[in-house]
Amino acid sequence: MSMDLKETKSRWKRFIYSFKYAFGGIWTVWKGEQNFKVHLFAAVLVCVIGFVLSISPVEWSILLLLIFGILALETMNTAIEKTVDLITSDYQPLAKVAKDLAAGSVLIFSIAAIIIGAIIFVPKLIEIIIG
Repeated sequence: MSMDLKETKSRWKRFIYSFKYAFGGIWTVWKGEQNFKVHLFAAVLVCVIGFVLSISPVEWSILLLLIFGILALETMNTAIEKTVDLITSDYQPLAKVAKDLAAGSVLIFSIAAIIIGAIIFVPKLIEIIIG
């Protein structure tokens, strides 16, 4: 087998394994993080409401970006928390700051998602109520 073919197979193998590791990370955050489950439950609820209210493709695109953005941020928050925990088990003010900043980023994005969700859903709900 030529060196190029071996190298190509090796690259493809690494590429395939990168998905395995990524799915492993998603599984880890699902198993260990309650907030991830809360966000996922909220995402399902938003999708159900979106189907019921027949939102537009543009509105779906916005909501899906928000949903996956929150889930990605929650996953990154977990990675930062685990990394800090790996570095030190003692109380360190900077470790606390790092964890608080990571959690804050999720909160900021979640607040934005709630506001945007209200902009999308409230007028449709008012229309249904008023008739």
